[in-house]
Amino acid sequence: MGVKNVLFLVGDYVEDYEVMVPFQAIQMIGHNVHAVCPDKTAGDSVRTAIHDFEGDQTYSEKPGHNFVLNANFDEIRPEDYDGLVIPGGRAPEYIRLNERVLQIVRHFFEHNKPVAAICHGAQVLVAAGVLEGRSCSAYPACGPDVTRAGGTYVDLPPDGVHVEGNLVSGPAWPANAAFTAEFLKLLGTRIEP
Repeated sequence: MGVKNVLFLVGDYVEDYEVMVPFQAIQMIGHNVHAVCPDKTAGDSVRTAIHDFEGDQTYSEKPGHNFVLNANFDEIRPEDYDGLVIPGGRAPEYIRLNERVLQIVRHFFEHNKPVAAICHGAQVLVAAGVLEGRSCSAYPACGPDVTRAGGTYVDLPPDGVHVEGNLVSGPAWPANAAFTAEFLKLLGTRIEP
């Protein structure tokens, strides 16, 4: 299988389950996983938000955990990583304003490396200009963004996952199991009973 290096791009109010679950699961497999945030360094933390589906017209939001970063944003080199994960929540709406975040995302697409974006993570893909001619799932409220960026929005149930080429995408944290499994497959990770 070989140990892979995986990069997570996060920010304050990243969705709690969408960062915690894949981050820990990919570490559990034995891969090296680094989480970074613009303007923060290893040992700093980002606040998370818990988004839930309670019958309202949109998700509710509650305070989550503090998630500790384990690498320095300014020091990472995307060429050192085999895959990229972009969790959702509110973080994507502002980390996409950072030009280096967009350059990092473009690197993974230019080199056809595995990328996994869930929920609002698609906002970063849109800002990076990597969805034209591609299909992508996301939280339904991000569907128009995907379409306006020249992509095809794939509407899935909350636990669904979509794979196209090097991109794994899903609508929300209920998809974590399938989302993480498909990303690991793209990395070449084999899990045998």
